[in-house]
Amino acid sequence: MFSTDRLTARLWEHTDAERAYDLYSRWEVAQWLGATPRALESPAEVPAMIDRWRGRSADPRYGVWALERRDTGAVVGSVMLLLLPDEDGSGNGEVEVGWHLHPDSWGHGYATEAARAALAKGFADGLTEIHAVVRPGNTRSAAVCHRLGMTPLGRTTRWYGDEFDAYLITRPAATANM
Repeated sequence: MFSTDRLTARLWEHTDAERAYDLYSRWEVAQWLGATPRALESPAEVPAMIDRWRGRSADPRYGVWALERRDTGAVVGSVMLLLLPDEDGSGNGEVEVGWHLHPDSWGHGYATEAARAALAKGFADGLTEIHAVVRPGNTRSAAVCHRLGMTPLGRTTRWYGDEFDAYLITRPAATANM
């Protein structure tokens, strides 16, 4: 999909199931995800989750991708570019960037690095603006948004039917004619 100096974003594979379960079964990660956060309760939930992610990656402009360290091959988490659903489940073409990292990969700059590359991919694919939605209290993700140069838009219930802090970044002028 795309790479940085330290990471490769690629499709999640079923061979990643053990690491995916280790990541998404942790409340310290899951508490920040989705409208109704829930940690995975069983490894049996992982294959369907990976299949959903692969389905959301059918259009190469969007997806939920595994983040793999280039030096070790270890999966550190996920990065995504996804269409945002409005409260009724539809959308109007707005896109979000997101990241979910395993706690053993926090504090290494991987989220910022991966999100920056995902933003570059989105802008190269023709997007003019990209949002981030952060659950209130998630100071780590809010800090990533700030490091990315995203503008805080305030609190909203516009997407996912729950309250989130919204951020926005627009395509830089240098890439506007790509």
